[in-house]
Amino acid sequence: MKAVLEELESRRAQARLGGGAKRIESQHAKGKLTARERLELLLDEGSFEEYDAYVLHRSHDFGMEQSTIPGDGVVTGWGTINGRPVYVFSQDFTVFGGSLSETHAQKICKIMDMAVRNGAPVIGLNDSGGARIQEGVGSLAGYADVFLRNVMASGVVPQISVIMGPCAGGAVYSPAMTDFIFMVRDSSYMFVTGPDVVKTVTNETVTQEELGGARTHTTKSSVADGAFENDVETLFQIRRLFDFLPLNNREKPPVRPVNDVPDRLDNALDTLIPENPNTPYDMRELVLSLADEGDFFEIQQDFAKNILTGFIRMEGSTVGVVANQPLVLAGCLDIESSRKAARFVRFCDAFNIPILTLVDVPGFLPGVAQEHGGVIKHGAKLLFAFAEATVPKVTVITRKAYGGAYDVMSSKHIRGDVNYAWPTAEIAVMGAKGATEILYRSELGDKDKIAARAKEYEDRFANPFVAAQRGFIDEVINPHSTRRRVARAFAALRTKKLENPWRKHDNLPL
Repeated sequence: MKAVLEELESRRAQARLGGGAKRIESQHAKGKLTARERLELLLDEGSFEEYDAYVLHRSHDFGMEQSTIPGDGVVTGWGTINGRPVYVFSQDFTVFGGSLSETHAQKICKIMDMAVRNGAPVIGLNDSGGARIQEGVGSLAGYADVFLRNVMASGVVPQISVIMGPCAGGAVYSPAMTDFIFMVRDSSYMFVTGPDVVKTVTNETVTQEELGGARTHTTKSSVADGAFENDVETLFQIRRLFDFLPLNNREKPPVRPVNDVPDRLDNALDTLIPENPNTPYDMRELVLSLADEGDFFEIQQDFAKNILTGFIRMEGSTVGVVANQPLVLAGCLDIESSRKAARFVRFCDAFNIPILTLVDVPGFLPGVAQEHGGVIKHGAKLLFAFAEATVPKVTVITRKAYGGAYDVMSSKHIRGDVNYAWPTAEIAVMGAKGATEILYRSELGDKDKIAARAKEYEDRFANPFVAAQRGFIDEVINPHSTRRRVARAFAALRTKKLENPWRKHDNLPL
């Protein structure tokens, strides 16, 4: 028996060593943690249960049979984050560069299948050179097997991808189909084809960082939802995000103990809106004021900054926030902000997370580039997402809500449950200046007359009371009491039940 136990421990030690001490040192020299060190930081201490630690590849081509390492380049299993279960895989760059083989893929597929059956999220830590060339089509088939699991798990359990090294070629499509992607600055990158291929095909010279680094994907492509300085900070932030999310689509979001009162008043909000309607202000101040203890986990902070998306808690429960940001493009909706917000709204709806919408929107951004870029269809994505969502939806209009953008931003007409407005709200087809220039075109030569007409229009429409008289606004509230009113609204909506008509699936305007 002693010999058997010694052999077991020997095999375990071999598996834990991965590609060996030299390759582990090389990984550390790049400022990167190993696959197992990452899991130790991500999961609660002592909670990790590993599966398939002794799996070996089955390739006999190109001399591969002479090189076998237990685990085959990926560590898989499950553990807990703050006591709640999660399934994980962590690719080991010290073993064949973390390349994906047939058995490597099977290990990932196994834990993804278990996650769906058991109703727990999946977190993938990606650090891989791509498909294992020596296995040819077998590795490609492995990727496709993983892709299928990503699709089947979508909207069933949350999926989070963390890019902690290279992720290229077919490897990028699995993260692309997950709910959130986070990257590590200066040590991770994603692209379909690398700089050498780009140079050969298009004659463009570009570095890995410029082509697919964290800055590129968080500010330009919107592929990544956020980026952090190093492995340690990244894994800490993933734990923080995990705490906002339900385990699956049949559960409510978690409720956390909170040291904040729901009826807290904030008198500073009474002066948040500037006297001049064209002066910007920071909508993030309102978000932080409404959140329990000012805790706001922002999603895609560096992309489409004219709209804010992210998670807060109210009375300890998760709430998704979508808010126009007047500091950027006056808070206009455009192609990028519509796509960003639409995906976020659909995630919240899929996982029973109530949605708070904060509105200050002068309309859709005009311009040839926007129209040629398809702003009509992209704007329709956000409209579609809000309209189909059946979770509790509370809307607060702080200032401008003009034109079709008013309709899009979770208005009463697309099933907003509780719609509030501040006294400073302006709800109209368009601003006074544009409206008077159309309505009184014949008087454009007389500045005094036009100014008087604009003032008349403002007095008539630049307020929330016309909409309130029609029942489109449920109440005009004091800014300082917004947290109390919103918290009470969500409390009243906890038992909401709403189902859309049966269909195989919708046809979102992609």
